[in-house]
Amino acid sequence: MNRIEEIRARRAALVARAAVERERAAVQFAHWRPRFALLDRTAAAARAVLAHPEWLVAGAAVILIVRPRRVLAWARNGFLAWRTWRWVARAAHEISARRLA
Repeated sequence: MNRIEEIRARRAALVARAAVERERAAVQFAHWRPRFALLDRTAAAARAVLAHPEWLVAGAAVILIVRPRRVLAWARNGFLAWRTWRWVARAAHEISARRLA
């Protein structure tokens, strides 16, 4: 057997081994398929929103027109949550800086 035939035989063995390993992986991860499908749908929805941000703005405008008090309450709560997060993050940073000093 010459060198090229050895390489071809080795390649054929590796291709067959890879096929077996793919089959085993497919069986082992079959129970994850529904979870990955949900992630795929979520990612597709996010890509659609990012591709057409005008729909997001239109939806926000409709909600603002239909329920202005609720939107203002959510905005206020979001702002308070953001300020709280900033305060906690700053305090955690200062505490960690003191520990290192």
